[in-house]
Amino acid sequence: MHPRLAHDLAELPDALEATRLLATAVLDGLEERPVVPSVRPPEPVPLPAEGAGLRAALAEFAERWEPAFGASPGPRYLGFVTGGTTPAALAGDWLTAALDQNSNSSLDGTGQHLERQTVGWLRELFGLGTAHEGAFVSGATMSNTVGLAIAREWLGERRGVSVAEAGAAALGPVRVLSGSPHSSVAKALSMLGMGRGALVPVATLPGREAVDPAALEEALERADGPCVVVANAGTVNTVDFDDLRAVAALKERHDFWLHVDAAFGAFAALSPRHAHLVVGLDAADSVCVDLHKWLNVPYDSAVQFTRRRDLQARVFQNAAAYLGPLGATPDLVHLTPENSRRLRALAAWFTLRAYGRDGHRDIVERCTDCAHALGEAVDATPGLRLLAPVRLNVVCFTLAEDPTPERLAAFAESLADEVFLTPTVYAGVPALRAAFSNWRTTGADVRRIAARLGEHV
Repeated sequence: MHPRLAHDLAELPDALEATRLLATAVLDGLEERPVVPSVRPPEPVPLPAEGAGLRAALAEFAERWEPAFGASPGPRYLGFVTGGTTPAALAGDWLTAALDQNSNSSLDGTGQHLERQTVGWLRELFGLGTAHEGAFVSGATMSNTVGLAIAREWLGERRGVSVAEAGAAALGPVRVLSGSPHSSVAKALSMLGMGRGALVPVATLPGREAVDPAALEEALERADGPCVVVANAGTVNTVDFDDLRAVAALKERHDFWLHVDAAFGAFAALSPRHAHLVVGLDAADSVCVDLHKWLNVPYDSAVQFTRRRDLQARVFQNAAAYLGPLGATPDLVHLTPENSRRLRALAAWFTLRAYGRDGHRDIVERCTDCAHALGEAVDATPGLRLLAPVRLNVVCFTLAEDPTPERLAAFAESLADEVFLTPTVYAGVPALRAAFSNWRTTGADVRRIAARLGEHV
């Protein structure tokens, strides 16, 4: 064994303790750490011919790199619907690396069993029935991609071909209908060979991002055959929800696959005040939920659900002598694009076991309360304009006068040490977006943000 490796193995407990101390210092300092630091990242250096060992690497990281990282685990990082990491999820993620499981095959199957139990807990959390089966993937983009890949195979089934065997060309032109699709949907269609042009926009309700059910039915009538509908449970800018019951009811008269992008909107199910928004989610043929958002587990983690695991396995099956057979209960290697992936389920298992439904409901309701409070503060601040009602956990607002992208970028930059906001465009108006999903965020953070908004507008 290389002497550096042998030394680090012998000193591993002390090195891990030093790592713990650094991590704890970072987390303890989140309250006052600049959300987006002004420190420039270090200049790149050549790969060292000889390593310095773990302790030296840790010291260099702490000195040169760590100060340049932002406070994305903290309570005022409000961009991208980025949750933090609960204490239990952090412990689970550390153990994920320590255990380093290849859990895709039943030949080494404990990880698969833990993942299936965790998926079952998540299914219950979101109000889905047992007909929905799921697996972990890297994020909402991959969850949408898996759901739409299964939809593509379903379209082939309707047309008497297997796209998994014959290729996308055998399917011919397809239509994917949606009111306000996330950008990852078009990306998924591109990767799946159906093409971005397959995405057909459907009119939304006046002043809303939610699809107009009547317009959707008209589009289905024009589709001339089986198609795919992507419904939204929580849009990016205003967290608007399609009427999932109304959309699902259209299946009685039209032949389509219903995929619901519920990347963070699915968490409305945890709150009695907001659960009505996701009534009808169980009627979906496939569902996307992102976990490194409101479940507050580390990047990267998401889950996908579908009623047609048989089609899913047809798409993603991986035939190799060293892998388990497809069987009635397919190994995870047969269900997602990745042959190699870490045991993402462990961090989710830890946070669900540690805090249960009640703990995660508290996170959801506290975040929505904070969003409503910030919305009220924006509405009361001269020079700012709220662009949409605060429906759940996102505040979409702009400058009252001359809201150009350049002025908004400068405004956001002036706040960056206190709060991170992301740019967007809503109804043609350049805007900023504050997304609450971090378990640490409280009303005190909102008051700090509101005060800075008033100072810099």
